[in-house]
Amino acid sequence: MQVSTFLWFDDQAEEAAELYTSVLPASKILDRQRAADGRVTTVVFELAGQRLVAYNGRSRLPFTPALSLYVTCDTQEDIDTVWAELSDGGEPGPGGSLTDRFGVTWQIIPRTLGELLTDAEPDASERILTALHAMTKISIQGLVDACARASVIRTLTS
Repeated sequence: MQVSTFLWFDDQAEEAAELYTSVLPASKILDRQRAADGRVTTVVFELAGQRLVAYNGRSRLPFTPALSLYVTCDTQEDIDTVWAELSDGGEPGPGGSLTDRFGVTWQIIPRTLGELLTDAEPDASERILTALHAMTKISIQGLVDACARASVIRTLTS
């Protein structure tokens, strides 16, 4: 048994899969299925080892931000690169989210965020999350600075 994310496009499945696999490392198109007239109907692909299916449904069903693809990045350079490619023609959103030109919402999140929040005191967590929600594309240094400000305030008030 296998679970895959299924993305229903109007007629941009192949274009989307090609963009996504070009942006994320260890990604590839596995299969293209075609209708009798030769047009691509379904693209099966992997993004960093995660299997997805893109389908040209020819019925305008809009994507919703209630479901998003979540990308964990190790470095600011990774965030900057993925953000630039996926946001081109799309819209930035709050807290590291963006909607690409196909209408798919993505969360571009640094691994550092989880690390900072795991051991943070409640006031540091609050400052980190406040900083995060004020950002569009996330700045790792901005999150680290927010955590450090919480530590300085805690030291000054002790």
